[in-house]
Amino acid sequence: MIKKLMPLAIILLTLTVSAQDALTSQLYETYETFKEPTLGKRRIKHAEIQPLIDQLKNNPKFEVQKVGESIMGKDLHLISIGSGDTNIFLWSQMHGDEPTATQAVFDILNFLDAPDFKEEKEEILSNLKLHFLPMLNPDGAEVFTRRNALGIDINRDALRLQSPEGQTLKRLRDSLDAAFGFNLHDQSKYYNAELTEKPATISYLATAFNYEKDINEIRANAMKVIVYMNKIIQNYAPGQVGRYSDDFEPRAFGDNIAKWGTSLILIESGGYRNDPEKQEIRKLNYVSILSALYTIAKETYKSIPTEDYEKIPHNDRKLFDLKIVGVTYELLGKDYILDLGIFRNEVDLNGHNDFYYRGSVADQGDLSTFYGFETFNAEGYKIVPPKMAEVETIEDPMVLLRDGVAYIKTPFGEDAIFSKTPLHLVNPDFELKEFGLRPGVNPTFFLGKDGTLTHAVINGSLIDLSKPLENQEIGNGLIFR
Repeated sequence: MIKKLMPLAIILLTLTVSAQDALTSQLYETYETFKEPTLGKRRIKHAEIQPLIDQLKNNPKFEVQKVGESIMGKDLHLISIGSGDTNIFLWSQMHGDEPTATQAVFDILNFLDAPDFKEEKEEILSNLKLHFLPMLNPDGAEVFTRRNALGIDINRDALRLQSPEGQTLKRLRDSLDAAFGFNLHDQSKYYNAELTEKPATISYLATAFNYEKDINEIRANAMKVIVYMNKIIQNYAPGQVGRYSDDFEPRAFGDNIAKWGTSLILIESGGYRNDPEKQEIRKLNYVSILSALYTIAKETYKSIPTEDYEKIPHNDRKLFDLKIVGVTYELLGKDYILDLGIFRNEVDLNGHNDFYYRGSVADQGDLSTFYGFETFNAEGYKIVPPKMAEVETIEDPMVLLRDGVAYIKTPFGEDAIFSKTPLHLVNPDFELKEFGLRPGVNPTFFLGKDGTLTHAVINGSLIDLSKPLENQEIGNGLIFR
């Protein structure tokens, strides 16, 4: 029997891919070594990254330039490293409330500065020159909002260039003439990978450069790198990658940067269960971006078929924080079977450094085509309206919850905004309205089965009444005056 020999090119490609997979695994396993410890929460401000940038100014490995200012006068910096002929441009936080990749950028800069991974870094930095603009919209970041101080979306300012931030981005794109651009964003955690219950933890897009969505070499190169990055993410968040819509938006920077000649890779950081500060997603950004830079430096991405890009599932938006399935709801003496979809919306606190949750019923009825980060099968359970009680102090919230009490008349401070316990605090003259479920109302009620209360839903958080509170992921209550 004559054995067919595998062509040498395929053997070499297989060995190269295997080596890159090993690098990815090592990056993931050693991440904590390089994670920037001063950036631990999403609501980071311009002032928090300045000491990190100042350190890099004094580091001979890096070139740091002030390249512009925001409307409110905050400096925009470009941080560069590498000696290669191929320019790579990465920018983050074009939207002020999308900071996950900003944190990952500083993790990557720590990696590039460290003595570890010498051979791999030599491969990257001898072939590429990397340019990072870590916070394009510092004014928006200051108040954790999408738009800049002018009230415009910088990502829709590529044509008029009214904003100084947009002008800076265009000027840098043109002066660098980068081969690849990484446009780093966050997306809603309620996106899922199409036709699955899995969140779109990371979504990618090789932006179109015209309405016809043509694929030239520039766009094809972006697609190939995205296919490689998707393969990496599948190792750590299987099935949790989506593909963003590629409808052409003529005002958007990503679409225009692709039209101007840069292979544009859009990365959107979405949701991941039990990761409200997106620290696991930050890690996935770090691993996948560094791995992408490595494949670009070695040019191994060129052999990846563009057809594999189309195999990545589309983004969909069919996730709730909590989905309750098949619960019985009594209205006017008659029982109905409902599914409930519940959001736990973040509300910024003063200073925009932290937040609390305000739940709402997002939808109800037949939600069989929707999914939840948390799903509770409530077949055989009945919704029980909440009660109100008056107490001087709350010693054990679970005692009250097990009695069906969700609203408490008790003293609280004038400045109090929310309750740290899973109970609603109310004024002495507060009157509980007649209970009813409809989209928009705060989801606070109990679930009963065979005449016994089994669960509480307080401000959209599901609480198992048979377990200690400290063993459960619970949110906050609200204050009603």
